[in-house]
Amino acid sequence: FLGVMPAYSATDDALTTKLVTFYEHKKDSSVPSHQATVLLFEPSNGTLKAVLDGSVITAKRTAAVSAIATKLLMPPCTEVLCILGAGVQAYSHYDIFTELFTFKEVRIWNRTKEKAVKFAYSVNGPVQVCSSVQEAVAGADVIVTVTMATTPILFGDWVKPGAHINAIGASRPDWRELDDELMKNCVLFVDSREAALTESGDVILSGAEIFAELGEVVKGTKPALPEKTTVFKSLGMAVEDTVAAKFIYDSWSASN
Repeated sequence: FLGVMPAYSATDDALTTKLVTFYEHKKDSSVPSHQATVLLFEPSNGTLKAVLDGSVITAKRTAAVSAIATKLLMPPCTEVLCILGAGVQAYSHYDIFTELFTFKEVRIWNRTKEKAVKFAYSVNGPVQVCSSVQEAVAGADVIVTVTMATTPILFGDWVKPGAHINAIGASRPDWRELDDELMKNCVLFVDSREAALTESGDVILSGAEIFAELGEVVKGTKPALPEKTTVFKSLGMAVEDTVAAKFIYDSWSASN
């Protein structure tokens, strides 16, 4: 697949497009499934100003948005963080979550246990490698799903009432990470209603009702409800890449 994600932000005076390639079944496992490039243009005349590493931007901005959702939606007392998946997004989420929040315990599960073990040895801080999803999520306050699952791996029966889940994977209308029970019994937040109703299998196939967009919570027009079991379904938005790319470019320009 080749995806093109253009966006313009008048507030940030930024115009970009991100080009993303996605190879579902790749022979060379050393090559990431997703590769991306962000092109930053001068909004006044269309001149190309910079070519940026879209893969790094995507990893960082996705985790940053999850962190915003978690800050707003997580329960008041959070001690256990669980990450399901051990790819690029697992690392970026671990980095920002352990920087911004304090957890007494961090757990990880991955379908291939060797990758989970590698993750635990690679990051700065103790991480418990779990042999099953159920073991990993038991009693967890914050759960991050960053897998390539196409059918549910996380079930409502296993999730602690009042937990917050950031669902990052399953970005196609026929893919799932979360089961119907979890989706229907949570308070569901999304980055974009329009995108979630056309792209997210977790939302479409469960028939779950969307309570709010994350932006509505940030603006104060919808409540966060951290006392409830909450799910933030993240699909990513082009404007996030635009703002991130402009921020990076301005920081680079200032130092040069």
